[in-house]
Amino acid sequence: LLAPPWAGQLLADLGAEVIKVERPGAGDDTRSWGPPFLKDADGRDTAEAGYYLAVNRGKQSITVSLDHPDGQKVVRELAANADIVLENFKAGTLARYGLDAASLRAINPKLIYCSVTGFGQTGPRRDQPAYDFLIQAMGGLMSVTGERDGQPGGGPQKVGVPIVDLMTGMYTAVAVLAAVARRDQTGQGETIDIGMLDVQVATLANQAMNYLVSDKVPQRNGNAHPNIQPQDVFRCNDGNVILVDGNDGQFARLCEVLGKSEWVRDERFATNAQRVRNIGVLKAMLDEAFSGYSRAELTAALDRVGVPCGPINTVPEVFEDPQVRDRGMLMHLPHPSGRDVPQVANPIRFSDAPIQYDLPPPLLGQHADKILRDLGYDDDGIAALRASGAI
Repeated sequence: LLAPPWAGQLLADLGAEVIKVERPGAGDDTRSWGPPFLKDADGRDTAEAGYYLAVNRGKQSITVSLDHPDGQKVVRELAANADIVLENFKAGTLARYGLDAASLRAINPKLIYCSVTGFGQTGPRRDQPAYDFLIQAMGGLMSVTGERDGQPGGGPQKVGVPIVDLMTGMYTAVAVLAAVARRDQTGQGETIDIGMLDVQVATLANQAMNYLVSDKVPQRNGNAHPNIQPQDVFRCNDGNVILVDGNDGQFARLCEVLGKSEWVRDERFATNAQRVRNIGVLKAMLDEAFSGYSRAELTAALDRVGVPCGPINTVPEVFEDPQVRDRGMLMHLPHPSGRDVPQVANPIRFSDAPIQYDLPPPLLGQHADKILRDLGYDDDGIAALRASGAI
């Protein structure tokens, strides 16, 4: 529900014309995943949930009934002229309607057809539905996320954003763009199979490799990094900060700021490996040293010597951060509701072809007439499709 729309929004930001095909009447499930909902110019809730608005800008919307023969015909006509098809049905579903990869690539051999599912097109779970939360659990992410057992709040935790969906969307965008590049060289289309569980296993990254090279099962470690220290949440006299020492030089500069240069010569802390082994002792020493500083004092002092340190911002504080504001990460687009809809900007910065934001997240079926006219339908043909329930 989120991964292909995230990929589609990214492709739209990069200049693709993206047509979102939705169910008549209801549309994308995330439209109703609220509150909160966007409010119109009169302050009333619209039908557009914040969840939906986060992943659908830059698209045109048409509703199509896939179990109606005329609806299937519309999809085939769209695919005949498309570069890419993204679909997120359970494995095998679209074959029942003649809209699977083999069927559409027979119409358009250069088509790049990408299926995004929970578990992929093969394997014992291929027919099962999945959501981000489930995959975070099954894919090992929750086993390494959260406070240690026995500590206050200990136990497995999911990440605070649907990270598997988002990473699956990123892999999807990379995959289809690679297929476009290959097609430019060979003239051949491609069929792509992406499973969310595969993505989560791939993005276990260093935690997976830590296990594979040591046979030691990674554990939840709160906010502490398993391989680099000191890297954790630390207490100042007015709240918490994040400290990220990435190498021995940064640790030495930290010690200098704190007036603790002798720590650099202490064999327990002289190297990163030793700091990792003795982080329990070092953490207590740092908390004690930091207690004499406010957050602003400490971060300013460490900024001056190039040691990464910063506050734990709330979401409102993120958008007030001077760096975030300077980079223009919050923007607004005019919306059919009569008010501007806030959007988080794409983080990619091109020097010669800046991203253009032309369309807000669409209303359900907003562009159906335009899309159908582009396919050659006249007013009578469009009316007939509506009367038949195909759109």
